[in-house]
Amino acid sequence: MFDGYDSCSEDSSSSSSSEDSDEEVPSLPASLPIIKTNGQVYTYPDGKAGMATCEMCGMVGVRDAFYSKTKRFCSVSCSRSYSSNSKKASILARLQGKPPTKKAKVLQKQPLMAKLAAYAQYQANQQNQVKSKTVIPVKGFDWGRYIGTGDINGAPVGCFKHVPMGTSWGDLAEGVRVEVPNTDSGLPMKVYWIAGVIKLAGNKALLRYEGFDGDSGRDFWCNICVPDIHPVGWCAAGGKPLVPPKSIQHKCTNWKAFLVKCLTGAKTLPIDFSTKVQQSMQFPFKKLMRVEVVDKTHLCRTRVALVEQVIGGRLRLVYEECEDGSDDFWCHMYSPLIHSIGWSRGIGHRFKRSDVSKKLDGQVDAPGQLFAKVKDVDQSGEWFKDGMKLEAIDPLNLSAICVATVRKVLADGYLMIGIDGSEAADGSDWFCYHSTSPSIFPAGFCEINTIELTPPRVHTTDSHFTVAISIGQPVAVTCSLNK
Repeated sequence: MFDGYDSCSEDSSSSSSSEDSDEEVPSLPASLPIIKTNGQVYTYPDGKAGMATCEMCGMVGVRDAFYSKTKRFCSVSCSRSYSSNSKKASILARLQGKPPTKKAKVLQKQPLMAKLAAYAQYQANQQNQVKSKTVIPVKGFDWGRYIGTGDINGAPVGCFKHVPMGTSWGDLAEGVRVEVPNTDSGLPMKVYWIAGVIKLAGNKALLRYEGFDGDSGRDFWCNICVPDIHPVGWCAAGGKPLVPPKSIQHKCTNWKAFLVKCLTGAKTLPIDFSTKVQQSMQFPFKKLMRVEVVDKTHLCRTRVALVEQVIGGRLRLVYEECEDGSDDFWCHMYSPLIHSIGWSRGIGHRFKRSDVSKKLDGQVDAPGQLFAKVKDVDQSGEWFKDGMKLEAIDPLNLSAICVATVRKVLADGYLMIGIDGSEAADGSDWFCYHSTSPSIFPAGFCEINTIELTPPRVHTTDSHFTVAISIGQPVAVTCSLNK
């Protein structure tokens, strides 16, 4: 099945003429990884020159990349393990219950299927020893089927600077090669193969195994940030087997040469890609941090809430007085709806005091630097005044731009806005907008841009906004205030 890997070496059953020679370069075991890299793709020389096999773990790789002067081991760890216990020179030999020779020749003498069976048994034993929680996959929308291979494109992750990997997406592009699980191996254990990125759509990537050429029949979508996606060379570094898909094994007699050819000059993920993914999933907000957030029952005021969960930069908030956690909602950590403790008092915003007398163990106020910053504004010159009219998006109906009134001017450029004709008598539905918000506009904005303006409920349909505001004392907001 893997004869192609060893086209440049002798038959796997052949042995060396000298059992004790450290300079011997063994033939390449068919089931072992064929690439040894430190972030680069090596060009393999012809024949056996330049190759070596680790006497401890059996990994095959470039001789010059091996450890020690004799190049007998792939790493310091293997060298020390061999020295401390020579009886454990070969992991596969131990699994098969056979005492390895000094040079661990059992790796080369065992038939292919025996080696694969031993590897599978080793994985099974490891899984039995380490009990982990069963991960239940979440069934959701199938982006791959929705986007397909047609002209529909997903927005690149790099367009979203506020999401994980949003600032590190330049490492991804069509044509990049990765190592992924081979789901078409026909083997009982988990093995890997090289795949190329055919198309990117957000975090999703359409991949094609190397060897399928123009055949898209086995293309598959996956999330490029999952733990099973690795840069080329990861299998060699970790001793994982590279196995071509079963359905194309007949197409090539020398898969090693095939991979060398297709990977020469190709790009792959940076070595630290998985580290970048993990780091991007670390967020400054933590559970039990206290914040001020808009009261969803009275938009005109804020109240204290606790962070209960942080997922993907989104916060699950529970109002402090809620003991069972049922009064919760989600928002992004950069949302303008949340603020640091003391924000309301600082700008003059209405605030509902908590009935909780003291903080519980573990509760801390979220530091002010964690919150999104607003643009500094100069309120000394021409500025908003109470009663001024303007056009604003209704926070309870985001598709509507309505006639509105500045009900109260707060500090730091914040305004309390009321929607004309639908305000509650006590002002409980006033909403706080910053003067730089893209949700407020000067009078006449909708007319200039041919956008429907929702008039006050008591206003007649044939009247104009300019007439309505000229009858009474209030004046319209000028364009300069909305800059």
